Amino acid sequence: MRNESEISKTSLRRIEQFRDRWSSFGGHTGIELVAEKPTPAALREHEIFQDFDDKFLERIAPDVSVALWREGSVLFEQGTYLDLAFFIVEGEIEVHFEGGEGWEPSQVLPIFDTARTAQFKLPTGPSDGTVLAPTMQVALDAKEKAKLEGSESHEITFLAALDFNLPEEGARLGPGELLGEIGAMSGWPQSVTAKTATACRLVQIRVPALRAMKRKSKALKNRLDKLYRERTLRRQLKSTPLFHGLEEMYLRGLEEMVELVSLDPGEVLVQEGDAADAVYLVRSGFLRLAQRYGEGELVVTYLSKGMTLGEVELVVEDLECFETTATSVEYSEIVKLPADVLRQTLAFNPEVASRLWQSAVGRLKEIGSSRRDPGRSAFVRRALDDGLVQGNSILLIDLETCTRCDDCVSACADTHGGRPRFVREGEKVDHFLVARSCYHCRDPVCLVGCPTGAIHRSGEREVVDIDDPLCIGCGTCSNNCPYDAIVMHDLHETWPDDTIPTGLRGKPRRVASKCDLCQKTNHGPACVENCPQGCAFRVGSLDEIRELLKSHE
Repeated sequence: MRNESEISKTSLRRIEQFRDRWSSFGGHTGIELVAEKPTPAALREHEIFQDFDDKFLERIAPDVSVALWREGSVLFEQGTYLDLAFFIVEGEIEVHFEGGEGWEPSQVLPIFDTARTAQFKLPTGPSDGTVLAPTMQVALDAKEKAKLEGSESHEITFLAALDFNLPEEGARLGPGELLGEIGAMSGWPQSVTAKTATACRLVQIRVPALRAMKRKSKALKNRLDKLYRERTLRRQLKSTPLFHGLEEMYLRGLEEMVELVSLDPGEVLVQEGDAADAVYLVRSGFLRLAQRYGEGELVVTYLSKGMTLGEVELVVEDLECFETTATSVEYSEIVKLPADVLRQTLAFNPEVASRLWQSAVGRLKEIGSSRRDPGRSAFVRRALDDGLVQGNSILLIDLETCTRCDDCVSACADTHGGRPRFVREGEKVDHFLVARSCYHCRDPVCLVGCPTGAIHRSGEREVVDIDDPLCIGCGTCSNNCPYDAIVMHDLHETWPDDTIPTGLRGKPRRVASKCDLCQKTNHGPACVENCPQGCAFRVGSLDEIRELLKSHE
């Protein structure tokens, strides 16, 4: 065994993060043993790793483990986010829907940027046609939740999730099957529950290793793409705003013809001037669209989950080449639709054709606005770099009128039992401070890896909330948040001796804390409501930020 001094700092950090992820589970979850950082020889015993050399396997090993699970253990709960893929070595896993009467997997959707993605009204949700964020709270048994909140027992229920497109009766998976990879790669909330039908040995592969394996092995990429087509592609096509309501026969036609594309950060999807022979649908990530401008380029707009590229070129006559260069801002997953196939679909589906026209018109307006106002281009680039495009609710403070009285922080603390949920510091946009307060992201990575399901999408539309009775203070969500918006608070007490899992007993008790938009009060966000200067604002889109900047010029 190598001395830890011979392992890189990055590898050590990954090992420590992995240990933190699983150490709190204890016997309560059904995990009996976790073997960390397997050797190349140990990994190559499993079919999924046989295409890779020792050097590559050494590199990904910190993101791979082998776990033994007891029979009857609940592995995953639908509705949460997943950062792992699972390869079954031994045993069988049952997967099934947990929904009640009338529930459908397609109801578990990500949040689309409805101001730009759905410039039309969808016939679901409230009577006004607004597209609501799904409720990501995993339902707990009422008796169990009452026990957690109202009794002296301190048993913690652990949750996880995976994705699968199942027949109503569910399915049973065995050795050689891979599951969880679709949600892990695309960031969509998961739609089924799974439990071990027998004792199981599972290889657990984190997203960084999974991406590296997919890039290096064409055979594995084809295998993962095949699974995506079989399990999830049609459901995701059906769930996107553009194809909402499209008949199954047309979805099947598209499903058979699409190509799946994975992009790394900074990778170019199409260049301005390339032949426009396809329309691209973003299923995860962000694309930056730019046009040539003088000696350089102008960022004209961006695309997020559920949006399309190429609709302008498809619907406007005589446009045979792409008008923009599309570059992936982060890891992105794309569905490529051949233009001629989509034209045939549009000919028989006027509603979809109308939506595509509206999307094209909106795109042309954004491009025109950016070319007329280069400052807008710089702002869009900054928003992509700083993650503002993720935000459903961003706290901005006008520093020209702010007196630093801290009434916003005090009001937040008073509303939340003495614990303020944000920090009055952060990056600046013009003369506005972007406070370190939760953005309530459309793709919230803080939800990935929470062992108890304490952090979740609440029933209040876009709000990401933390359930204090379920939080064990592991810090996973805080470490995952790219914007330092989750603070760990010491409760100045220790876990009781009857706590399950036993690994928590006697340890200092902490809890994660973040903005919840004061959703449980009868007023709006306290930070905004109690600012005596009226210089605190909550904004939910880049357009709102731009308007705010203009109004204060």
